[in-house]
Amino acid sequence: MSKKGKYVADENRYKKMNYRRTGNSGLLLPELSLGLWHNFGDNDSFKNARNLLKCAFDNGITHFDLANNYGPSPGSAEKNLGKILKKDFKNYRDEMIISSKAGYGMWDGPYGDNGSKKYLVSSLDQSLQRMNLDYVDIFYHHRPDNDTPLEETMGTLDLMVRQGKALYVGLSNYRPERAKEAFKILKDLGTPCLIHQPRYSLFDRWIEDGLLDLLGNSGVGAICFSPLAQGMLTDKYINGLPKDSRAVKDSPFLNTDTVLEMLPKIKGLNEIAKSRNQNLAQMAISWILKDDRITSVLIGASKTSQIIDSVKATENTSFSEEELVSINAILK
Repeated sequence: MSKKGKYVADENRYKKMNYRRTGNSGLLLPELSLGLWHNFGDNDSFKNARNLLKCAFDNGITHFDLANNYGPSPGSAEKNLGKILKKDFKNYRDEMIISSKAGYGMWDGPYGDNGSKKYLVSSLDQSLQRMNLDYVDIFYHHRPDNDTPLEETMGTLDLMVRQGKALYVGLSNYRPERAKEAFKILKDLGTPCLIHQPRYSLFDRWIEDGLLDLLGNSGVGAICFSPLAQGMLTDKYINGLPKDSRAVKDSPFLNTDTVLEMLPKIKGLNEIAKSRNQNLAQMAISWILKDDRITSVLIGASKTSQIIDSVKATENTSFSEEELVSINAILK
């Protein structure tokens, strides 16, 4: 919505989305969050990026997830978000959850990667400058670093909160044993881990082997990325391989052989989705949200229609026992 060219958020936005408590914290997150990994960098349309953020917010998506290296070029997604916040969301900052991360390579030399205090402090300072923010709501360590003492990395996350640069802290891509150690250190420091961000989908269920139980027992939330398995869990490949798809272009994350191998399962799951009056992408999101240990599902989008389509998935997150048995039989 807009008045004289100025963005005004849809007044019914909070009626369009469900919100879940994040672990044992007081923070509620929308069942869907928008990730800025793709489509918000220097190589993308700034106008489209603005429209995506407005569409998400108008549909009750209040959480926007970034990392220092999102682009391309690295850092450009944060820069563009900063511009959009200034243009369109100046009056809505207190209604938004903005997260960033550090842990992957960001700049040259020994201080631009991994989990040292030097890197994490510098990275968050840079992220805040790019986004023109005083603080982020959540700051994550993006991946484990076995060469840096866990006490140093977790101590730095604690420092970020004490300095007022982050309200909460989280972890991403940590396996259960390492995550458990990190949770204890953070709890002892007085800055409990708010949330864990793992990859999770119908095709990638590694978190069911210990991590989900750990999160539930530890009072830590979960926000899952890649819920559509790089597009395989959509109807994109049901009738073949589109020439403009990631699989045909041999993306680093997907290739033709993988899609062809999974195609029988994709088609089988699509039939179950139809019986639920959902498309495959909607069912894939709903399937993750069926577990109340999951706080939010992190979606990506290049079109506003994809956001609107994903929001519909939150309308039906219950599965019958028969449906779950059928899904598991297909995935064997």
